[in-house]
Amino acid sequence: MRYSIIIPVFNRPDEVDELLQSLTEQQFRDFEVVIVEDGSSIPCKKVVEKYSDRLHVSYYVKPNSGPGQTRNYGAERSQGEYLIILDSDVILPATYLNAVEDELQRMPADAFGGPDRAHSSFTDIQKAINYSMTSFFTTGGIRGGKKKMDKFYPRSFNMGVRREVYEALGGFSAMRFGEDIDFSIRIFKGGYSCRLFPEAWVFHKRRTDLKKFFKQVYNSGIARINLYKKYPDSLKIVHLLPAAFTLGVILLLLGAFFCLFSLLPLLLYAALVGIDSALQNKSLKIGLYSIAASFIQLIGYGMGFWVAWWRRCVLGKNEFEAFRRNFYK
Repeated sequence: MRYSIIIPVFNRPDEVDELLQSLTEQQFRDFEVVIVEDGSSIPCKKVVEKYSDRLHVSYYVKPNSGPGQTRNYGAERSQGEYLIILDSDVILPATYLNAVEDELQRMPADAFGGPDRAHSSFTDIQKAINYSMTSFFTTGGIRGGKKKMDKFYPRSFNMGVRREVYEALGGFSAMRFGEDIDFSIRIFKGGYSCRLFPEAWVFHKRRTDLKKFFKQVYNSGIARINLYKKYPDSLKIVHLLPAAFTLGVILLLLGAFFCLFSLLPLLLYAALVGIDSALQNKSLKIGLYSIAASFIQLIGYGMGFWVAWWRRCVLGKNEFEAFRRNFYK
């Protein structure tokens, strides 16, 4: 078996249906699918059974332990030479595995990952969220693009790793959020090679509304400080930018009580984002949604970052005590 596709699931039967359908359309066929239900109250067993005659698919159920440990559970029960980790809310183009295979044949890699795009069927909110996560004006365009980076850190929505490397590293850690970045850091610290496969992209739904999106990016800000406490050299200037943006927004809003012109930088930024997104998506409505999504993406991350910095770096709490309500319910 060349590839084992590991998919942890928590209450997402409809998304799993779409993902499995896209897997039936893969041009490269030497793969298995391992679905692991992570304590879901809305199981996807019946959905998986629909594809049992079209896919080499296995289905497991376990108590909730978070995505990292659930991926480990699936990996232990898989057979492939390479493990491909996907989130349950992605859809694959028919050429996805072909692109992975072509890259590995061209130049072997111990680990790899690919970018993400918005599917035409996504809602306007989902397209706006995708813009905010991949735009030059929010993340510098390094997520979802073809930019050349000294080090590419794959994320769990689209990540591959050679089985021997996965086992040597002990799989994912017990972190409940940021565990994929933690795993990527350990890949490099272990001296293994890791590459971006630009053509091995996926359609990634991310979150379906702005409230859920805020929670996601807020937790990402928290995870960044948790990673810093574990790997001090992992914190880069780019990770500080959302926190600086958040402070800047607060100061400009406070300044508006004395001078309305202090709002001008925010209005200019909003206009820039809105026009760029509207042109890219050919929709004024998505452009307007993208303004909201971009501010949520930066401020949500920044707020989580500052809260985590205070609790962990100033108050000295450990990860469990500082974020029991967020991650360890």
